[in-house]
Amino acid sequence: MSESINTTLDTGLSHEMVTFYSDYLIDNAVPKLVHDQFGQKHPIPKNGGKTIQFRRYSPLPKATVPLTEGVTPDGQKLEVSTVESTVRQYGRYIELSDMLVMTSIDNNVLQATKLLGNQAGATLDTITREVLNGGTNVQYAEGQVNSRDQLVGGQESGNHYMTVEAIRLAARYLKTQNAEKIGDSYVAIIHPDVAYDLMHDPAWQSVKTYCDPEDMYAGEIGRIAGVRFVETTEAKIFKGRPLLENKTLTVRTANSTGSTAVTLNESLTVSEGEKLIGRKININGQIRTIVNTVNGGVGSARLTVDQITVLAAGDEIRPGEGGRDNRAVYATLVLGENAYGVTEIQGGGLRHIVKQLGSSGTADPLDQRASCGWKATRTAERLVEPFMVRIETCSSFDGEEN
Repeated sequence: MSESINTTLDTGLSHEMVTFYSDYLIDNAVPKLVHDQFGQKHPIPKNGGKTIQFRRYSPLPKATVPLTEGVTPDGQKLEVSTVESTVRQYGRYIELSDMLVMTSIDNNVLQATKLLGNQAGATLDTITREVLNGGTNVQYAEGQVNSRDQLVGGQESGNHYMTVEAIRLAARYLKTQNAEKIGDSYVAIIHPDVAYDLMHDPAWQSVKTYCDPEDMYAGEIGRIAGVRFVETTEAKIFKGRPLLENKTLTVRTANSTGSTAVTLNESLTVSEGEKLIGRKININGQIRTIVNTVNGGVGSARLTVDQITVLAAGDEIRPGEGGRDNRAVYATLVLGENAYGVTEIQGGGLRHIVKQLGSSGTADPLDQRASCGWKATRTAERLVEPFMVRIETCSSFDGEEN
């Protein structure tokens, strides 16, 4: 466990309390780090700038040439390539007044540390999650469709929910790429909504039937098709927020030949237009990105999109980040060993920082303010794209973007 290097504070707390608070922060952060569990762990570089190097080893070729008796063959070289990544700092703190410190029955530093630990863990987990979900290997359900916007849910039939066949296809891909298993299995990070659908399959095995508690991954719930599953509500969900508050958008002017300009049947303020730039939209099944807007009243407000688009008057303009009809699309990450790397939280990766009453000198002349916070140095990087697959599906539930 970490030592006092993970805590910065002014005099007033004993070494034992320093260590206790530091460990307590990390103990509350670690359970949130589900996406960190299966990556290469690298320490924060000491006095080495802001760049960290992750290592990628090339497999050795087959040795099919027989040895010659009495002749020592040439030696082989270990081929190591590096992936460089720039670390960044994150952090937050809670300010505690002297009255709160003196009059509260509860230990406010302890309560603040617990909340901050949860916040730190969720923040660092999200940073890793976003990197992993930017991977290039995507499988849409069982491969029936070719893009996210074609995925459907909530229909009477033909829903693109998670199935054991989808898992088998992802595992098959990792095998063809010679991705090593993590322990005895590939591992998948899955949302509870998707796990609910998959656990109805009779082949599903509860974690209690095959694994001792000390061998379980954090959040592990079961396995199927040779893949062990770790569940978290922080698994990525793709779903567009409403484009505008209390307002739908529709096409005013038809254009059968196609255009990048979309004239709106609604008014658009400057503020509303600025919020739309960069958003993906769905116009009659065509996914486009808004690159510019013109504010104005009905008939003069318009959008500029990134591709020529055939338009019909009255076409509804919907968020384009999710599935068909903006159904929530869930990402399930299926991972092999050494697919990605992350920085460790020990040794400066995550620090607990307490400032006592009066520590600010003349900036706090009446000793009215103390604070408790965390600071983390962080990066995550995909190392071998073929060693990971993102399965995108809908669910019998329809969650919100996270």
